Amino acid sequence: MNIGEIAKLTGLSSKSIRLYEEKKIITFPQRTESGYRVYTQQHVVELKLVSRAKSAGFSLIECKELVQLAQNHNRKSSEVKAKAKEKLREVEHKIAQLKEIETQLKCWVSACPGDSGSQCPIIEELTK
Repeated sequence: MNIGEIAKLTGLSSKSIRLYEEKKIITFPQRTESGYRVYTQQHVVELKLVSRAKSAGFSLIECKELVQLAQNHNRKSSEVKAKAKEKLREVEHKIAQLKEIETQLKCWVSACPGDSGSQCPIIEELTK
């Protein structure tokens, strides 16, 4: 199958697919004599894995590691679980940070009169 067909099957853009090839995240496709890429079902599997992993917050480097683990029939599920647990810790940390930001913003918004006057508690707080 060509890049347009695999893009349709995976829901990814041709540009993304080429990037994943360039970054060696997925296996290189074979080329025809005229230089066109030829994709297989294995590429579909790899690209869907990358797409889902990215949606779950994994970086491209982490996606590459997950593709390698998926290709390794001697992998241990403990390796995969460890990667997922680490990503979960990162997400939980980011959520905690965002909750702190939310609390601060709510405080500022409630303190600011939001009228036509120049006095603004938000600016005063930011310029302390």
